[in-house]
Amino acid sequence: MTAFAHLHVHTQYSILDGASSIPSLIDKAKYLGMEAIAITDHGNMFGVKEFHNTAVKKGIKPIIGCEIYV
Repeated sequence: MTAFAHLHVHTQYSILDGASSIPSLIDKAKYLGMEAIAITDHGNMFGVKEFHNTAVKKGIKPIIGCEIYV
């Protein structure tokens, strides 16, 4: 299987744009055999600590990002 990682993902911390909880996102990535996944929430980084801790615990490489507006 070719390595693949989503690099533009919104969680429940992206108001009105994301609905995925971080634990379910990590579980799905693990289930699909992904080695890494990113979060890029809108204008905030409130979920970064939870995302990093959950991903590392489950053996997924966390890629931290943020979709910002200038």
